[in-house]
Amino acid sequence: MRKILLLTLLSSLILVACKKSEIHVVLETTKGDIELKLYDATPLHRDNFVKLVKECAYDSLLFHRVIRDFMIQGGDPDSKNAAPGVFLGEGDRPYTVPAEFRLEEGIFHRRGVLAAAREGDDVNPEQRSSAMQFYIVWGKVFDDAGLDNIQKRLDDRTGGRVKLTPEMREEYKTVGGTPHLDGQYTVFGEVVSGLEVVDAIQRVQTDGNDRPLEDVRIIRARLR
Repeated sequence: MRKILLLTLLSSLILVACKKSEIHVVLETTKGDIELKLYDATPLHRDNFVKLVKECAYDSLLFHRVIRDFMIQGGDPDSKNAAPGVFLGEGDRPYTVPAEFRLEEGIFHRRGVLAAAREGDDVNPEQRSSAMQFYIVWGKVFDDAGLDNIQKRLDDRTGGRVKLTPEMREEYKTVGGTPHLDGQYTVFGEVVSGLEVVDAIQRVQTDGNDRPLEDVRIIRARLR
């Protein structure tokens, strides 16, 4: 009996340790709080994001690019004091983060994931990520025909390197997302609370540059 109790206690301690190892970040925004879990499978992006949060780099920045049924994007340091209507999206820090694609670990562009923005392939063939700019996926729900078309586009763009698995296809048909970005932009976390806030942000009115007409701001980013 004593041995069983000790084993049970040990198992409980291991579970607690595993839970504590997860890193969560809360984005306090003008639309409400979004809680993110960062993936251990993408340590370069995880550690970079944590570093920036600790430096208060995201505090007072805008979600400067919002596209309905696609995604919400933030992290441009130039957005902190930007005047209304000014085009944003080119601000960053002077470094990039190596790509960490983890499709084989079930990390892909389903609704609610956190991913890194980046410059295009023409100037960034290694598909390295922006130091600061990120996006949270909303996307849409697809049917089989739509996913077949996406697969053809992925084959063209990646030389057949990226394949939508049955599990991925099922997720895109039920939950939704942006499958055409898979294997090209690094996904490094997910929303665990506040998906309704993401929905509210992706529905706001925007101008011709996809900037919200009324500022949507990250008041504060903090580790939970």
